[in-house]
Amino acid sequence: VQLQASGGGLVQAGGSLRLSCAASGRTLSSYTVGWFRQAPGKEREFVAGIAWRSGSTLYADSVRGRFTISRDGAKNTVYLQMNSLKPEDTAVYSCAVDQYPANWRDTDEYDYWGQGTQVTVSS
Repeated sequence: VQLQASGGGLVQAGGSLRLSCAASGRTLSSYTVGWFRQAPGKEREFVAGIAWRSGSTLYADSVRGRFTISRDGAKNTVYLQMNSLKPEDTAVYSCAVDQYPANWRDTDEYDYWGQGTQVTVSS
């Protein structure tokens, strides 16, 4: 599976961005897709995940209520809608997939990763 993340950019605090994770090579219908982020000097952390088949979702406490993860089967793409952005959301955001991650929050559970897209939120 090849993953292409896009949609990052520079936005003011309180603004919104929508990230896309487009997959090729295989349909995502049997995968769980996770969004992760890594800020400078910090470890990569889980942001949100979605199980494609069931539509079940999971969010980090820091983004719940502000971010929404969704999927589009026709485009084989997962989105991360980010609203009410804060400066602490600044990071490189990456998407990853795995068929059966035991722990969605664990980066080691994911087999395939896309390159990151930079999100910068100014105060």
